[in-house]
Amino acid sequence: MTSRITLIAALATALTSLPALPAKAQTAAAPDTALAATPIPPAADTPWPGGMMTLAVDASDNERGIYRVTQTIPVPPGMRRLTLLFPQWLPGNHAPRGPIAELAGLEFSAGGQPLRWERDRVDVNAFHIELPGNGAPVVARFVHTSPLKSSEGRITMTSEMLNLQWEKMSLYPAGHNVSRIGVTPTVILPGGWNVASALDGRTRKGDTVTWASTDYGTLVDSPVFAGLFFRQWPLGTSAELSAFADAPALLSLRAGDVAALSKLVNEATTTFGPAPFDRYEYLVALSSRIGGIGLEHLRSTEIQLEQRTFLDWDAMGWDRNVIPHELVHAWNGKYRRPARMATPDYRTPMESDLLWVYEGQSHFWGWVLGARSGVQSKDIVLGMIAQAAGQFAVATPGRSWRSVGDTTRDPVMAARKPKPYASYARGEDYYREGALVWLEADQVIRQGTAGARGLDDFARAFFARSSAHPNLFTYERGDVIAGLNAIYPHDWDAFFRERIDAAGRPAPLRGIELAGYKLVWKSQPNPYEAARMDKQRELDLSYSLGLTVDGDGDVSDPVWDSPAFRAGIVTGSRIVAVDTIGFTMEGMRQALERARQDKRPIQLLVQRGNRFTTVPVSYFEGLRWPWLEPATPGRETALDRLLAPRTN
Repeated sequence: MTSRITLIAALATALTSLPALPAKAQTAAAPDTALAATPIPPAADTPWPGGMMTLAVDASDNERGIYRVTQTIPVPPGMRRLTLLFPQWLPGNHAPRGPIAELAGLEFSAGGQPLRWERDRVDVNAFHIELPGNGAPVVARFVHTSPLKSSEGRITMTSEMLNLQWEKMSLYPAGHNVSRIGVTPTVILPGGWNVASALDGRTRKGDTVTWASTDYGTLVDSPVFAGLFFRQWPLGTSAELSAFADAPALLSLRAGDVAALSKLVNEATTTFGPAPFDRYEYLVALSSRIGGIGLEHLRSTEIQLEQRTFLDWDAMGWDRNVIPHELVHAWNGKYRRPARMATPDYRTPMESDLLWVYEGQSHFWGWVLGARSGVQSKDIVLGMIAQAAGQFAVATPGRSWRSVGDTTRDPVMAARKPKPYASYARGEDYYREGALVWLEADQVIRQGTAGARGLDDFARAFFARSSAHPNLFTYERGDVIAGLNAIYPHDWDAFFRERIDAAGRPAPLRGIELAGYKLVWKSQPNPYEAARMDKQRELDLSYSLGLTVDGDGDVSDPVWDSPAFRAGIVTGSRIVAVDTIGFTMEGMRQALERARQDKRPIQLLVQRGNRFTTVPVSYFEGLRWPWLEPATPGRETALDRLLAPRTN
C-alpha cells in the first residue's frame, strides 16, 4: 500500500511540473456553448421585424427523391443572434412528428460569409445562429431527404408525382406567431409537371412556380401536389378536384361520380352553414407508390387513394370515407378548433383532450355525408357503423381499463406505430367510438324534440362561419355542452362524462338502437367488410377466432383473450395448415363452420420462427361478422332519415 501511495504522489508531481499549454490552444480546446444555451422565446403576437422571408424549393430531382431548399430570412440591423425553428407540432397530426431527421446538409450564411450555428441543447428542432449585426439577410441551405421506402417514413416523391408539405422543408424565426411571419414560396418542378395548391397568386415561368406572399401559418396549411399525369374537375362554384395518377388511364371519372362529389360540397354547406373557405381544393393522388395520407386543411385536403379508385368507383366505395371526413374538417378542426390545439406556433405543445369532438364528430359526419351525397352507398356506410359497433362490442377488451378520453393522448404516446396487442392497449378510438357517442347524442336530441331537431341543428349553429368570428374560432368543452343545450336542454355534462371519461362502459350501441337499428351477427361479412377484406387480401376473424390472417397465413391483430390468443397464436405466427390441409383463407372459413357443427377443435399447424406446432383451438360459434338491421323491418327508421339526402 505504501509503495502505491508513493507512486501516485510522484505521478501527480510530474503532471504539475509539465509546461502550460499556450493560451490559444487552451481556448480552442474549451467548447464554446454560448449559442446552444440561448433561450428560446415563446411565440408572441408580434410581426417578424425582419420582413418577408423567401422560400425556394428545388423539387426537380424526383429520381433521387430530394428537395433542395434555399430560404432567406431578413433580419433587422443590430440583431446578433437568431433562433430558427423546424416545425415540430404539426397541425392535423395531433403530435410532435416534424421529421427533423430528414433535414440534412444545413448551412447558414449572410453576405456570402458562413455563419456559426449550433443546435439547441434540449430542443433538437431549434438552431441558434450567430449574426454579424449588420442586418444582412440570413440564407439557409439544406436538403429534405424524402423517404425512398416506407420503412423510412411516408414517401412524398415518385417518378410520377410529389406531395410537397412546406413544414417539412422550411424554418421559421422563434418568438412570433406563425401568422405574423411573412413568406413568398417558390418551387422548381420536374420538367413538364402540373401543379395544384390552395395557395393564391400562382405564376409560372417554365418549371418554376411562385405564389403570392402569404403568412407562414397559411403556407403550412397549403400543401402542393404536382405530377406528370393530371386532371381537374370543377365541383360546383367553390370546389374542385385536382387528381394526379401513376398513369394517364387512371384519370377517368364518370359524370355521375363527379356529380356525387359536387353534391357532397352542397350537403356539407347545408349541414354546417356558410363555408369558412372561398374555394376548396381536393388534392388527390391515385397511386400505389406515394405514401398514404388523409390530412385536413382549411382550403384543401391531401388524400391518397388506390390507383384504380376512379375506374373501379363502385367496388372502391368502402375506401372513400376519407373524402367527406376531410371536408368536414374545414368547419370542425380548422375553422372551429379546440382552444388548446390552436397553438401560436409549431413548438408549443397541443392539448388533445377534445379530439373526440374534433375527430369523433367529424367521423360521425363523414358517415352521414358520405351516404347523403352518394359518395358512398348507404349499405357501405351501414357496414362501417356495424364494423365500429362490432369491434367495441366484442373485439376491444381494452375498453375495460382505458376510456375514450384517454385515447386522445395516443397520437403523442404511440405515434401510430403498430402495437403488439392493439385490442387491449387501445389506439385512437376517439374516432370511431367518438362517432358512435355522437350518433347517440343525435338520437337523444331527435327523441327529445319529437324529431324536430338533431345534431344537424347543433352543427349549423356551432360550426357555421359568422361575421362575428371571420377567422379561427376556438372552443372548450363547456362551449360544446352549451351549444348542445341551446338545441336541446339535457344533462350533456353527465352524458359525456359517462361515455368519454369513464372506462368499463357497456358497448356503445345505444345510438344505433335509438335510431331504430340493432347490431346482429351473420356468417357472411357486411358489404363494407367484404369489400375491405377483398381489397386487402385478408380474412378478418376478429369477431370469432380473434385474429386477422392474410393469404399467406400470416397472423396479425390477435384479440386479447380471444380463442386464438388463448391458443398462443400471436402476431408473427404463420398458419401453415388447417385440419391437416395446407392453409387457404377459404379452408379457414370451412374449418370454422365445421367446428360449429361437430364441436371438435380446429387443428392449426402454426409456424413461429423455426418452430412448428400443432395447436388445437376450441372455438365452436362459427364465422361471425357484424351487421346493422332495422329493429322493425319494412319501416323507415331514424337512422334511415339521418342518412337521407338534404339537397336535390
